Amino acid sequence: MLIGTSILKVIAGEGSRDSTDAKKDLESVAERRRTTQARTMSGSIEEVPLPDLLQLFATSKKNGVLVIRTESDDVGKIFLRKGIIYFATINDLEDVPPMKSIFRMLTWQKGLFDLDPPDEREFPGELNLSVQEVLMEGLRQLDEFNEIRNELPNLDTRLTLSQPVIPPLRDLKPEELDILQLAHNYGHLETVLNKSLATDLNTVQILLKLIKSQYVKPE
Repeated sequence: MLIGTSILKVIAGEGSRDSTDAKKDLESVAERRRTTQARTMSGSIEEVPLPDLLQLFATSKKNGVLVIRTESDDVGKIFLRKGIIYFATINDLEDVPPMKSIFRMLTWQKGLFDLDPPDEREFPGELNLSVQEVLMEGLRQLDEFNEIRNELPNLDTRLTLSQPVIPPLRDLKPEELDILQLAHNYGHLETVLNKSLATDLNTVQILLKLIKSQYVKPE
């Protein structure tokens, strides 16, 4: 018997079964089927890199949540609606804007992914970006970030204002003053990156300038 895409084989047995037992069996089969269908695709981003995955989902206009789990226990989520990216998070951090989360995930080389069912929640600050737009800008920023990566302190580095501050503050642009204030208020590189409204690339470029100009010193 063909039901949808499932084939059921009816076998005559010895004696009749209770209708309640039969119903439980059918419900069990249905639940296993729902569980199997909940995730339509799984794999490793070593074998299928994230940019390739996103392009595939864009072409097929997928709905769902792409969940990526790394060896360091980070969990990234990219929310898709008809192949369009409308939100993203890493470890459900509210401080990190969705675009910044996507750009960070593009740096991940190892991890496992699942395409989970759509999430019906509405998020503040939703995006409406094609995968192509995200990848073009994200990969450009990644290339530039890699060029200065070796100049950066570790993420757990403490940042303090130089005492005294010799260079005049009036020489700084507004966005540079914003990063200086974050360094003063929060003190750690990772927190500054998370709190900054600018991209990670722009934030570290400004931080490197502040360090070289002796406004800020890493400890």
